[in-house]
Amino acid sequence: MRIALVTESFLPTLNGVTTSVCRVAQGLRTLGHEALIIAPGPAPESFEGFAVRGLPSFSVRQFPTGVPTPALRRAIDDFAPDVVHAASPFVLGARALQLAHRTGTPSVAIYQTDVPGYLAQHGPGRLGTGAAEASWHWIRRMHGHADLTLAPSRATLAELRARGVPRTDLWGRGVDTTLFSPRWRTDPDGAALRRALAPGGEVLLGYVGRLAPEKELWRLAEVARLPGTRLVIVGDGPSRAEVGALLTEAVATMPGRPNRSPLFLGRQSGVSLAQAYAAFDVFVHTGTRETFGQTLQEAAASGVPVVAPARGGPLDLVDHGRTGLLFDPDRPGSLHDHVVALVADRDRRVAMGAAAEEAVRGRSWESLTEQLVGHYEVARAGRSERTARAA
Repeated sequence: MRIALVTESFLPTLNGVTTSVCRVAQGLRTLGHEALIIAPGPAPESFEGFAVRGLPSFSVRQFPTGVPTPALRRAIDDFAPDVVHAASPFVLGARALQLAHRTGTPSVAIYQTDVPGYLAQHGPGRLGTGAAEASWHWIRRMHGHADLTLAPSRATLAELRARGVPRTDLWGRGVDTTLFSPRWRTDPDGAALRRALAPGGEVLLGYVGRLAPEKELWRLAEVARLPGTRLVIVGDGPSRAEVGALLTEAVATMPGRPNRSPLFLGRQSGVSLAQAYAAFDVFVHTGTRETFGQTLQEAAASGVPVVAPARGGPLDLVDHGRTGLLFDPDRPGSLHDHVVALVADRDRRVAMGAAAEEAVRGRSWESLTEQLVGHYEVARAGRSERTARAA
């Protein structure tokens, strides 16, 4: 099968969309399919042996945003795909879905970013609400061109259906269990990192992700003052300075003997990221508008219990009381109470971490890509049926 992967984000930009596109491309190569990656430039010329077409882009909040010039249509036409795969479509992907619809090419849209939720959450009053509703109108129109829209979690799938998005189904995300693993704790370099992060034997509370307003990192102030702990933040973004000042002040003003200052490791990838996960004792996630939560899976694969909001994607990823804990984001102090429970009980942390690692063992990207190819086939059959009815 020939698949045109049209994505709103790609290398060298690192985020959830980029990661999933890279993993899908690797899986498609393993399964013997052909692919073309179309992405905002600048981008590498190839990936996993597949050509990459970089399109003109402009920066929005440090993200390259692709411009749907005529080069997009030429790239798709020249490749002649069996399926167009639009990853987190909004600009490039929206145009690609429209072009596929016009030419009768089957298309699959991957819903991954909760843009309406971010607008409602951070827009001022009625302006934010109005912007969110406008974005839902755009999403319904855009995804109406797709033969199938795939949601990453049951909560997101239910929201798409409630909002009138047609032809939807569930498709999760894989996790690289060969990279993210508890074995890094006994690896010499991994053990050295742990000693450097917690020289006094502190319980390490870790976060991995973009440092941006929608991640609600202000919630970490609830746990920054827990005695005998240390916050370790992996990632970067526009809120780096603000979050750093907030958490450093929280630690500096705690009563008694202050904790060590929060440590910001910046962006990490590959082995260094896997070692960071494995060094954590508890993984803390704060955002309430996650459609999935890939970092939660990576922490689980590393044998680390997760504390996350009881909302959105984490509901599918955290088995409350067994692989981690889900806190009530509407109750002040709920995050604090759940983290305290794990900080105080090492045996419980270890048991939850082992259960979390076991729970994700079968979620390889290979198996998820096989499922995705099955969805491609469903989209092709649906397109053929609708074309026949219209004839």
